[in-house]
Amino acid sequence: MKVAIMQPYFLPYIGYFQLIKAVDVFVVYDNIKYTKSGWFNRNRFLSNGEGVYFSVPLKKDSDYLNVVERKLAPEFDVDKLLNKLKAAYCRAPNFRQGFSMLNEFLLPNEANLFAFIKHSIDRVVERLDIKAKILVSSSIDIDHALKAQDKVMAICRALGATTYINAIGGMELYSKEAFRQNGIDLGFIKSRPIEYRQFANDFVPWLSIIDVVMFNDIDVVRSMLDAYDVI
Repeated sequence: MKVAIMQPYFLPYIGYFQLIKAVDVFVVYDNIKYTKSGWFNRNRFLSNGEGVYFSVPLKKDSDYLNVVERKLAPEFDVDKLLNKLKAAYCRAPNFRQGFSMLNEFLLPNEANLFAFIKHSIDRVVERLDIKAKILVSSSIDIDHALKAQDKVMAICRALGATTYINAIGGMELYSKEAFRQNGIDLGFIKSRPIEYRQFANDFVPWLSIIDVVMFNDIDVVRSMLDAYDVI
Protein backbone atom coordinates (compact mmCIF):
# COMPACT_ATOMS: atom_id res chain seq x y z
CA MET A 1 0.00 0.00 0.00
CA LYS A 2 1.28 3.44 -0.95
CA VAL A 3 1.06 6.30 1.55
CA ALA A 4 1.84 10.01 1.40
CA ILE A 5 1.73 12.63 4.16
CA MET A 6 1.52 16.39 3.73
CA GLN A 7 0.67 19.59 5.51
CA PRO A 8 -2.75 21.06 4.71
CA TYR A 9 -2.33 23.70 2.01
CA PHE A 10 -4.98 26.13 0.79
CA LEU A 11 -5.97 25.40 -2.82
CA PRO A 12 -2.42 24.21 -3.65
CA TYR A 13 -0.76 23.72 -7.03
CA ILE A 14 -1.46 20.65 -9.14
CA GLY A 15 1.62 18.80 -7.84
CA TYR A 16 -0.09 18.44 -4.46
CA PHE A 17 -2.95 16.58 -6.13
CA GLN A 18 -0.57 14.50 -8.22
CA LEU A 19 0.84 13.25 -4.91
CA ILE A 20 -2.64 12.33 -3.68
CA LYS A 21 -3.34 10.55 -6.98
CA ALA A 22 -0.08 8.57 -6.66
CA VAL A 23 -1.04 6.85 -3.39
CA ASP A 24 -3.73 4.70 -1.80
CA VAL A 25 -3.86 6.66 1.47
CA PHE A 26 -3.09 10.36 1.86
CA VAL A 27 -2.58 11.70 5.38
CA VAL A 28 -3.13 15.39 6.11
CA TYR A 29 -1.37 16.76 9.19
CA ASP A 30 -3.69 18.57 11.56
CA ASN A 31 -1.49 18.34 14.66
CA ILE A 32 1.38 20.29 13.16
CA LYS A 33 2.50 23.78 14.07
CA TYR A 34 1.15 26.63 11.95
CA THR A 35 3.88 28.75 10.35
CA LYS A 36 3.40 32.14 8.73
CA SER A 37 5.89 31.30 5.98
CA GLY A 38 3.97 28.20 4.86
CA TRP A 39 1.09 27.72 2.44
CA PHE A 40 -1.58 26.97 5.04
CA ASN A 41 -3.75 29.98 4.29
CA ARG A 42 -2.35 31.44 1.08
CA ASN A 43 -1.53 30.60 -2.51
CA ARG A 44 -0.96 32.33 -5.85
CA PHE A 45 -3.22 33.18 -8.76
CA LEU A 46 -2.71 34.91 -12.11
CA SER A 47 -3.21 38.68 -12.15
CA ASN A 48 -2.09 40.87 -15.05
CA GLY A 49 0.27 38.16 -16.24
CA GLU A 50 1.97 37.63 -12.88
CA GLY A 51 1.66 35.24 -9.96
CA VAL A 52 0.03 37.16 -7.10
CA TYR A 53 -0.76 35.94 -3.58
CA PHE A 54 -4.27 35.53 -2.26
CA SER A 55 -4.88 34.57 1.34
CA VAL A 56 -7.34 33.88 4.10
CA PRO A 57 -6.80 36.19 7.11
CA LEU A 58 -6.44 34.55 10.49
CA LYS A 59 -7.51 35.57 13.96
CA LYS A 60 -4.55 36.83 15.98
CA ASP A 61 -3.32 34.10 18.27
CA SER A 62 -0.27 32.36 19.70
CA ASP A 63 2.51 31.47 17.26
CA TYR A 64 2.79 28.07 18.97
CA LEU A 65 -0.63 26.68 18.08
CA ASN A 66 -1.16 23.75 15.76
CA VAL A 67 -2.96 24.42 12.49
CA VAL A 68 -6.10 22.70 13.81
CA GLU A 69 -6.21 25.26 16.65
CA ARG A 70 -6.07 28.31 14.42
CA LYS A 71 -9.18 30.30 13.51
CA LEU A 72 -10.11 32.40 10.51
CA ALA A 73 -10.41 36.10 11.20
CA PRO A 74 -14.01 37.15 11.96
CA GLU A 75 -13.77 39.77 9.22
CA PHE A 76 -12.87 37.21 6.52
CA ASP A 77 -15.33 37.60 3.66
CA VAL A 78 -15.56 34.60 1.30
CA ASP A 79 -17.46 36.70 -1.24
CA LYS A 80 -14.66 39.25 -1.34
CA LEU A 81 -12.14 36.53 -2.17
CA LEU A 82 -14.48 35.11 -4.81
CA ASN A 83 -14.87 38.52 -6.40
CA LYS A 84 -11.09 39.00 -6.52
CA LEU A 85 -10.65 35.69 -8.33
CA LYS A 86 -13.65 36.37 -10.55
CA ALA A 87 -12.11 39.66 -11.71
CA ALA A 88 -8.83 37.88 -12.51
CA TYR A 89 -10.34 34.97 -14.45
CA CYS A 90 -13.65 36.18 -15.90
CA ARG A 91 -12.18 36.02 -19.44
CA ALA A 92 -10.62 32.58 -18.99
CA PRO A 93 -11.93 29.94 -21.42
CA ASN A 94 -13.26 27.70 -18.66
CA PHE A 95 -14.33 30.41 -16.26
CA ARG A 96 -17.89 29.14 -15.79
CA GLN A 97 -16.66 25.66 -14.88
CA GLY A 98 -13.81 26.99 -12.75
CA PHE A 99 -15.89 29.51 -10.83
CA SER A 100 -18.58 26.93 -10.12
CA MET A 101 -15.92 24.64 -8.70
CA LEU A 102 -14.35 27.45 -6.71
CA ASN A 103 -17.67 28.09 -5.00
CA GLU A 104 -17.69 24.43 -3.95
CA PHE A 105 -14.12 24.56 -2.70
CA LEU A 106 -14.66 27.47 -0.31
CA LEU A 107 -16.70 26.67 2.79
CA PRO A 108 -18.57 29.73 4.06
CA ASN A 109 -19.14 30.30 7.79
CA GLU A 110 -16.34 27.90 8.82
CA ALA A 111 -14.18 29.43 11.56
CA ASN A 112 -11.60 26.65 11.93
CA LEU A 113 -8.62 26.95 9.58
CA PHE A 114 -7.96 23.21 9.27
CA ALA A 115 -11.62 22.41 8.58
CA PHE A 116 -11.70 25.17 5.95
CA ILE A 117 -8.59 23.81 4.19
CA LYS A 118 -9.61 20.14 4.52
CA HIS A 119 -12.98 20.90 2.93
CA SER A 120 -11.28 22.47 -0.09
CA ILE A 121 -8.88 19.53 -0.49
CA ASP A 122 -11.74 17.04 -0.27
CA ARG A 123 -13.81 18.90 -2.85
CA VAL A 124 -10.92 19.20 -5.34
CA VAL A 125 -10.14 15.49 -4.93
CA GLU A 126 -13.78 14.67 -5.54
CA ARG A 127 -13.98 16.88 -8.64
CA LEU A 128 -10.80 15.41 -10.09
CA ASP A 129 -12.02 11.87 -9.45
CA ILE A 130 -9.03 10.94 -7.29
CA LYS A 131 -9.66 7.68 -5.43
CA ALA A 132 -7.13 7.90 -2.57
CA LYS A 133 -8.47 7.64 0.97
CA ILE A 134 -7.76 10.81 2.95
CA LEU A 135 -7.03 10.58 6.68
CA VAL A 136 -6.29 13.17 9.34
CA SER A 137 -3.00 12.59 11.17
CA SER A 138 -4.38 12.90 14.72
CA SER A 139 -6.76 9.98 14.03
CA ILE A 140 -3.84 7.57 13.60
CA ASP A 141 -2.72 5.65 16.70
CA ILE A 142 0.95 6.59 17.07
CA ASP A 143 3.12 8.59 19.47
CA HIS A 144 2.39 12.06 18.14
CA ALA A 145 5.35 13.49 20.03
CA LEU A 146 7.63 11.93 17.43
CA LYS A 147 9.24 14.29 14.95
CA ALA A 148 10.24 14.39 11.29
CA GLN A 149 11.27 11.05 9.77
CA ASP A 150 10.44 9.06 12.91
CA LYS A 151 6.86 10.35 12.87
CA VAL A 152 6.47 9.60 9.18
CA MET A 153 7.70 6.03 9.62
CA ALA A 154 5.41 5.55 12.63
CA ILE A 155 2.40 6.61 10.54
CA CYS A 156 3.48 4.33 7.71
CA ARG A 157 3.82 1.36 10.07
CA ALA A 158 0.44 2.07 11.67
CA LEU A 159 -1.21 2.10 8.25
CA GLY A 160 0.63 -0.97 6.97
CA ALA A 161 2.37 0.98 4.21
CA THR A 162 4.75 -0.82 1.87
CA THR A 163 5.73 2.40 0.04
CA TYR A 164 6.00 5.99 1.23
CA ILE A 165 5.98 8.71 -1.44
CA ASN A 166 7.09 12.22 -0.58
CA ALA A 167 7.24 15.49 -2.45
CA ILE A 168 10.54 15.98 -4.29
CA GLY A 169 11.53 18.78 -1.91
CA GLY A 170 12.00 16.25 0.88
CA MET A 171 14.88 14.34 -0.70
CA GLU A 172 17.38 15.76 1.78
CA LEU A 173 15.14 15.01 4.78
CA TYR A 174 14.59 11.27 4.47
CA SER A 175 16.86 8.24 4.22
CA LYS A 176 15.89 5.44 1.84
CA GLU A 177 17.99 3.05 3.90
CA ALA A 178 16.16 3.95 7.13
CA PHE A 179 12.82 3.30 5.47
CA ARG A 180 14.09 0.09 3.91
CA GLN A 181 15.11 -1.16 7.37
CA ASN A 182 11.48 -0.70 8.37
CA GLY A 183 10.24 -2.66 5.35
CA ILE A 184 9.10 0.46 3.49
CA ASP A 185 10.17 1.64 0.06
CA LEU A 186 10.77 5.39 -0.20
CA GLY A 187 10.07 7.33 -3.38
CA PHE A 188 9.89 10.99 -4.37
CA ILE A 189 7.36 12.41 -6.79
CA LYS A 190 8.71 14.73 -9.46
CA SER A 191 6.20 16.66 -11.56
CA ARG A 192 6.87 16.89 -15.28
CA PRO A 193 6.61 20.35 -16.84
CA ILE A 194 2.99 21.36 -17.30
CA GLU A 195 2.17 24.32 -19.52
CA TYR A 196 -1.07 25.72 -20.93
CA ARG A 197 -2.25 28.97 -22.44
CA GLN A 198 -2.90 31.75 -19.92
CA PHE A 199 -4.52 34.48 -21.99
CA ALA A 200 -1.75 36.00 -24.17
CA ASN A 201 0.82 36.07 -21.37
CA ASP A 202 4.05 34.19 -20.86
CA PHE A 203 3.23 31.06 -18.88
CA VAL A 204 3.44 31.35 -15.09
CA PRO A 205 3.87 27.84 -13.63
CA TRP A 206 2.76 26.23 -10.37
CA LEU A 207 -0.07 28.56 -9.47
CA SER A 208 -3.06 27.40 -7.41
CA ILE A 209 -5.21 24.60 -8.79
CA ILE A 210 -7.75 27.38 -9.40
CA ASP A 211 -5.61 28.65 -12.29
CA VAL A 212 -5.49 25.18 -13.83
CA VAL A 213 -9.26 24.66 -13.81
CA MET A 214 -9.92 28.15 -15.16
CA PHE A 215 -7.87 27.49 -18.30
CA ASN A 216 -8.42 23.76 -18.88
CA ASP A 217 -11.35 21.42 -19.32
CA ILE A 218 -11.80 19.09 -16.36
CA ASP A 219 -10.78 16.01 -18.39
CA VAL A 220 -7.54 17.74 -19.37
CA VAL A 221 -6.87 18.58 -15.72
CA ARG A 222 -7.42 14.94 -14.78
CA SER A 223 -4.89 13.88 -17.42
CA MET A 224 -2.36 16.32 -15.94
CA LEU A 225 -2.51 14.40 -12.68
CA ASP A 226 -0.46 11.63 -14.30
CA ALA A 227 2.32 13.96 -15.49
CA TYR A 228 4.85 12.89 -12.87
CA ASP A 229 7.59 10.36 -12.15
CA VAL A 230 8.47 8.66 -8.89
CA ILE A 231 12.23 8.46 -8.33
